[in-house]
Amino acid sequence: MNPYLKPYPWAEYSNLLVERILAPRNVGFFSGNKGAQQEMRVVSGESQDGADENHVIFYLVVDETDGIIADVKFQAFGESPLIGAADAICDIILRKNYDQARRLTAELVDKKLRDFDHTPAFPESASHHLNLALEALDIACEKCLDIPISDPSYSPPVPSHLASTGEYPEWDILSFAEKLELIRKVVQEEVQPYIELDAGGIEVPELKNDNEVVIAYQGACTTCPSSTGATLSAIQEILRARVHPNLTVKPDLSLLSF
Repeated sequence: MNPYLKPYPWAEYSNLLVERILAPRNVGFFSGNKGAQQEMRVVSGESQDGADENHVIFYLVVDETDGIIADVKFQAFGESPLIGAADAICDIILRKNYDQARRLTAELVDKKLRDFDHTPAFPESASHHLNLALEALDIACEKCLDIPISDPSYSPPVPSHLASTGEYPEWDILSFAEKLELIRKVVQEEVQPYIELDAGGIEVPELKNDNEVVIAYQGACTTCPSSTGATLSAIQEILRARVHPNLTVKPDLSLLSF
């Protein structure tokens, strides 16, 4: 391909990514003594590439009583995708604990900034910037490993405010098997990545009475109180927005052990 005909990189960015680059919401820093009398710890983590063309720093304010990230800012120097990635990461990890933040993946960051479900927000050439930002975040979180983590029900991994696209337009004419497959697809793409922040998993073994979705938790989720509370409500809200407003979600209680 003629190199002069290659598209300008910005043409491959999602609109949401462009908005983050042009008007980031979380740029800034915290000094080391912020919240010193409020049992807060300020930590930072930075990473840069070998050529020193890209450099990113995260500043986290972490509650020393429970490990929750109370505030987060970043500074980034270099190419534009790094700014967008760092800004999105700040939104995702806010009010999560540092252990959940360490489990964040490039895929989840990309999904947050997509305009369309199956169109990546970042071009493949920007994977380096995503990984650089996650590396800096991990370095910051490592400085909190001595802080005890609170009851996970206080910080459920699944956000209840995910943007919705409205109910599935052909729901009523789908067969039972097609409805179940659609629900499983939404759970796998919209819920599972967040559940993995808590080292857990989720499956949909059955659909009852055409509107009752039974979910089965796996891993750490089987002992988490929020699996029948905040996390469950968030999953139901997502399915009602993405699939149908009459859906209800029930956990398979036989698999829970708390």
